[in-house]
Amino acid sequence: MPQRTLRFRILPDGRVEERVEGIEGDACLGLTERLETTLGSVERREATSEAYSTRTEQSQPLSVEQH
Repeated sequence: MPQRTLRFRILPDGRVEERVEGIEGDACLGLTERLETTLGSVERREATSEAYSTRTEQSQPLSVEQH
């Protein structure tokens, strides 16, 4: 499982910038929703490249030999 990280930057004027890393798709919105509600209104939202990617699973067939 990839590491998930929330980064916060508090600006001199009191605004808070947050950045979510390691979460694909729009799952970050659910993760930060309660925090954003507590802090106040969201002025702007910028999606990162991770927001546009989808989780892919790769599988490889394995051969099993029984003796």
